[in-house]
Amino acid sequence: MGELKVKKILNIVPELLELPSSRIWTNYDREADVLYINFKESHKADDSEITEDDVIIRYKKGNIIGLTITNASKRGI
Repeated sequence: MGELKVKKILNIVPELLELPSSRIWTNYDREADVLYINFKESHKADDSEITEDDVIIRYKKGNIIGLTITNASKRGI
């Protein structure tokens, strides 16, 4: 993933969200047009919330473990 695409992705993420990890795993589901961004290898959440931009912030034990970005291709990602 190029630097420009990463910047586009991070522009979608809420401004106040601090990246909780120095490693990031990504997976794109072309059929569903969903981009998954994970900050932990194990990415099973126990809670989540959706932002005004339809980005799903996933939590485990109160810590952010990942993001789910819907309609990724329509966002220029």
